[in-house]
Amino acid sequence: MIDLLEGRFFLAFIALLEEKSFSRAADRLGYVQSTVTTHIQQLEKISGQKLFHRYPRGIELTEAGKVFSKYAYQYVHLSQSLKESMNELDQPCGTIRIRTQESFFLTRMLPFVQEYTRNYPSVNLRIEQGSHQDILKGILDYELDFGIVPQNPNRHDILFYPIMDETIVFAASEDIARKMENAGVQILNDELFISSGTSCLYHTTAVDVLKNAGIMVKDALELPSLEMIKQYVSCGKGFALVPEIAINNEQNRELSFTAKSFQSELLCFFNRYMS
Repeated sequence: MIDLLEGRFFLAFIALLEEKSFSRAADRLGYVQSTVTTHIQQLEKISGQKLFHRYPRGIELTEAGKVFSKYAYQYVHLSQSLKESMNELDQPCGTIRIRTQESFFLTRMLPFVQEYTRNYPSVNLRIEQGSHQDILKGILDYELDFGIVPQNPNRHDILFYPIMDETIVFAASEDIARKMENAGVQILNDELFISSGTSCLYHTTAVDVLKNAGIMVKDALELPSLEMIKQYVSCGKGFALVPEIAINNEQNRELSFTAKSFQSELLCFFNRYMS
């Protein structure tokens, strides 16, 4: 099979997979649409399998196409690595694809991106947002060069290197914080819990910590971004558990992040109030 395959076939396959349209894939590659169609037909002939379902409004991978896609991405990454290795430029060049959770990007990544792009202007950093599972899938499918996840996935097929410890802290309006100081943490049983949803590992961790402290989440609201969570909480609508760095730079003090008690880990806070 390998003697019949050409690199441009793989490029056409990936472009079609990501663009979901023959016309958009052709525009991306600078081809006419018939060329993309021909390349896909040749791939299907060589592999002996139908790789895409064609629908009036787009395409979808077949089971064979899903298997083929992993090898197509490997080929493209290998080709790119070979090109970069043979490049004699003094500065590194190419594309690095990174996927991380939005909260980490907003609180940790920006200084790194600014410094890296300043030092390596020929490198194209492509940073994507994704949930914990999205990141792991991207790594396993060879779609990414690096993924940043909030905890060790404990998988033998993924290399994991810890880069920092993240402290999760309590965020609430002054009114809720005052009530909690006067009546104890049990008042949180009747308050709205705000998070990024169950796909975010911070949510799962927060629910576990609350449960250990005797707080059962009865009413929860999912918001798509960390900034929306902070703004919603500042209006007195519920409470949240967020990365400490996300609120370190707050100036208006509309949020009470310490509630006269939060200085380190949440669990220490709850243990102190529950004892």
